Amino acid sequence: MVLRRRSARSAAAQPSAAGAADEGFAREALSHIDSLYGTALRLTRRPADAEDLVQETFLKAFRSADQFERGTNLKAWLFTILYNTFRNIRRHDGRNPIEVDSEVVEQAIDVAGQDQTPEQLLTRATLDADLQAALDALPDAFRQAVWLRDVEEFSYAEIAKMIDVPIGTVMSRISRGRRMLFEHLAGTRAESTRPKANVV
Repeated sequence: MVLRRRSARSAAAQPSAAGAADEGFAREALSHIDSLYGTALRLTRRPADAEDLVQETFLKAFRSADQFERGTNLKAWLFTILYNTFRNIRRHDGRNPIEVDSEVVEQAIDVAGQDQTPEQLLTRATLDADLQAALDALPDAFRQAVWLRDVEEFSYAEIAKMIDVPIGTVMSRISRGRRMLFEHLAGTRAESTRPKANVV
């Protein structure tokens, strides 16, 4: 993470990029660099692109620091800039920023009769290899919503603003995404506990 920190800090040090950003603002903003990078990596799927996205986010944030309302959630403000920047890049590339397979959405069935609800599973689970794989397997729209709510702990309203969809859509994506995660993890764990046949 040293290179990313250095890039963002050097951007902050440039007067033209910093604008009205004072040292306290820059320090607080940079404290969220790891969270921003983790989300950028999930959006772009490439470390170099994620670093570029984070750097562009900080440049925009420092240039617009005077527009930030002191006392409000700086992390949410930075994530909104990150998502807007990502959408603009995708739009410029002629790609849809969020591709949702409606058939997958409709087939995301409720999980009933299980010992754990998806919410309980996610609350207890850490970001181990199985959970990382399950998150990565989710369609983009669901992965983003679940990540922002359950990992970054943003409110539904903050997420709706970030990804520019109605709050009801956010809630639906989180609910369905959690269920898909649960199904994926339950299937993986069932597979790992199944007795292996002896080969003679």
